[in-house]
Formats: sequence, structure tokens, C-alpha cells
Amino acid sequence: MNMKDGTDIVVVGGGLAGLSASFALSRAGRRVAVFEGDSEVGGLSKTIRRGDFRFDLGGHRFITKNEKTERFVKTLLEGQYLTVPRKSKIYMQNKFFDYPLKPSNALFGLGIPTTLKVISDYSKEKIKNLFRTPKNISLEDWVVSHFGRTMFTIYFKEYSEKVWGIECSRISEEWVSQRISGLSLGVAIKNAFFKFSGQEVNTLVDRFIYPPMGIGQISDRLKAEIEKENPVLTNTRAVRINHKNFLVDSVIAANCDRRYEVRGSEFVSSIPLTGLVKMLAPPPPDDILDAVSRLKYRDLVIVTVMLDRERVTDLTWMYLPEQDMRLGRIHEPKNWSPHMAPEGKTHIVAEYFCFRGDGTWNLPDGRLVSLTVKQLEKLLAIRESEVIGSCVVRVPGAYPLFEVGYTKHYSRVLRYLRNFRNLHIIGRTGMFKYYNMDRAIETGIEVAEDILGKQPRQKERETLPAGA
Repeated sequence: MNMKDGTDIVVVGGGLAGLSASFALSRAGRRVAVFEGDSEVGGLSKTIRRGDFRFDLGGHRFITKNEKTERFVKTLLEGQYLTVPRKSKIYMQNKFFDYPLKPSNALFGLGIPTTLKVISDYSKEKIKNLFRTPKNISLEDWVVSHFGRTMFTIYFKEYSEKVWGIECSRISEEWVSQRISGLSLGVAIKNAFFKFSGQEVNTLVDRFIYPPMGIGQISDRLKAEIEKENPVLTNTRAVRINHKNFLVDSVIAANCDRRYEVRGSEFVSSIPLTGLVKMLAPPPPDDILDAVSRLKYRDLVIVTVMLDRERVTDLTWMYLPEQDMRLGRIHEPKNWSPHMAPEGKTHIVAEYFCFRGDGTWNLPDGRLVSLTVKQLEKLLAIRESEVIGSCVVRVPGAYPLFEVGYTKHYSRVLRYLRNFRNLHIIGRTGMFKYYNMDRAIETGIEVAEDILGKQPRQKERETLPAGA
């Protein structure tokens, strides 16, 4: 298995959070073993390679307000990164709308009567909020309070329900308030008319960092640095976590038909929280198992279509809210980096938001590709004769689903896990938090620093690459 004897720290999950924790621990001289069930590291932030084509699982931009985290990533990439301008569109009512929304675009796209209704509803909500504090429980509550009913109906309702698979009245306001915190129609208007930078509102950021060979370059660099000191084992999945008296003793890991028991003093998990709890042996009390069964993730199917064409769009993203088109979002990787496709060729990455076992998830690959090509023919005027290849990737547990009322179940699970003295959870799926890449990296480094603080550090080093 090529592991050092006496592994000190076991890290389960080789996404950005797990790799960042392992990187920091390895640089401090600790003996770490990383287990990743997939054939490649990176989790949702990996780059898939098919011949000379590369694509991410939906497209992932790196933005952060934390200068230390930005320096960490830039130095890790050894200066090999691009600064990409963001240009996105929403396609609905057979028209293209700028995203973030620009008032002039909305005016001519929706018509003056509808635009006046948007502004009227927004003004009414602002006046109401002067006299009472809105009770925002659901996504619908929050958006109506901040944007007005008309804006909610036109721009938020259909897309949110397509992404999450449930009605907006059942989606917790926590998700939307986190994702577009600080954004209101007033901010959007100010941004459009007065070139407000939007740097305090991530939703409005118009430039982002991107590695030239795909977002997975960050994970690959972390893996390479870790492997200078410690093993990173892919195709190796944790199947059981043994514990006694709230102290984890070992992890049972499986690789093909072989199983290994790996002991350690500290254990870090970035795998889905629901899976972690179900792996505990002995199992948790029934009320904890019941609570964790009520936490759900939204899954994703990625269909990539390779084309014999130089380029199709000039966009980084296109959002497709309307329910009559099954696609949720598309992007053209070549607009992020010219190295993502060979010269004279391009590809479109299409995202289908779904649940494991539903009609979309279970569609055969050939049917998914055919469906995608037909929708792209209508949307982007590509021709089926231009298609030179395709690839389908199913991504389980892509996004934690914040359903109204989930917090009481989540809190119960967290309170139970906090009893474990040497078990740490990190990352988006591990913590059941809708974190961006920067925050996922930070959770890994923060847990590494907590572990290092428990006892004197060996060969103390910065948690940044040399030169940061």
C-alpha cells in the first residue's frame, strides 16, 4: 500500500478541502494518508480529460476576499493562472438577458410595462421593510423581500426549482442569503449604470482566476506536493470508521477486492456528512440516524459535446431557467482557457440538475447525448454533423440541499459528532455547507492548524508553498 508505518493522520476524501488539510499537515512533518474513492483527486473541482479536450464538472471560477487564500492558490500554481472576464447570459422567453441583470437589457427584453412592474414591486417591498422586519423562512420569502414578487417570478422561481428539484417555498432562505448576500435590485442597478465594481458582492464579480489547464490543476498541484512526503491513494474508499468512547481508532478502506485497516491519532473527513455518519461502527443512536436520513444532496449529470468548430459562444456561462428545457446551465471551456480544446475545435458542457435514481440520472448515455445535442441545436444553432465526440459524467452528492426545517436535523447530527475528540469534518459535502472553492480550502487548512496545535509541531513550516 506504500504507506509509512505508524500513520498519524487519516484523511478521508481527496477533494479540495481534504487535499488542503493534507498539504498543510504534510508540510508540518506529520505522517498523513489520504483516501479518495475516485480514480482522480479533486472531487467536484476536478478536470476531466478526454483526448485533447478538458472540461470541469460545471465550470468553477476561483474568487476570494481573503488575500492569504488567494496568495496560497496563486503560489501553488507557480504563477500559472489566467484572469478571465466573466460574461454570462440568461436565456428565457426566447431572448438573451445579461447576468448580472442590466436595467437597459431588462427594459428592452421584458418591455416597459413589465419593467415598471418590477420597479414598483421592489419599491413596495422596500417601504414595507421600513416598518417591519420581514420573516424570511424560504427562498421565496427572501427573494420577494429583497427584489419584489415580479422579479422573483421572472428571474428566480423557475431556475431555483430546476436547480433544487423542489418548490421555492420549501428551499431554505439560508441558501439564497449566503449565495447572493448583499445583492439587491438597487445594487444591480448601481452596478449597471455607474460601473460599481461589485467587488463586495461575489455574485457581481466580473473577473476571476482560472488555471490554464482547468480547475483540477489546483487539486493536482496539491496532490503532487503531498506525495513528496505522504501517500495519496485513489480508487480507495473508506467503508467503516471504528470508534470507542467517542474516539476514532481506525478506518477500514477498500481498494478493489482488498480491505485495509488504517490506524491513526486524528481523522479528517470531507466525504458527504450523511455517508460519514452511516460508516460509524458501532452505529450512532437511532435518533441520529433518523436525523441524518433527512439531510439530502442534489446530484448532477454532466454531458459534454465535442464539436468540429472553432467556437460557439463568447460566454463563460449561460443559464437556462425555463422548465421546458431540461438543461440547467451550459459553458464553453475554451472561453475560460484556450488550452481546454485543440485548435479549431471546441466543446459545450451541459449540466442537468437531478436526484440519483430519477429519470434524468437513469437515462442511458446515448439518450442523454442525443437530448443535449437537440437542445443545443435549438439554443445555439449547432449542427449534429459537427459533433465529433461526447462524454457523460454522473456526479453524486454535488450540492447540499437546504430544505426548510433542515437545520434542526443538521444541528442534532453536529452535536453528536462534536463528542468525538479526534474526528474533524471539512469542506462543502463534509460540513453540509454551500461553500465556494476558497472556503473549502480554508476549512482544510483551519482543521490542519487545529490538529497541529494539539501537540508540538515537527519540522514546523508555513502552510503556504515556498515563495508565498
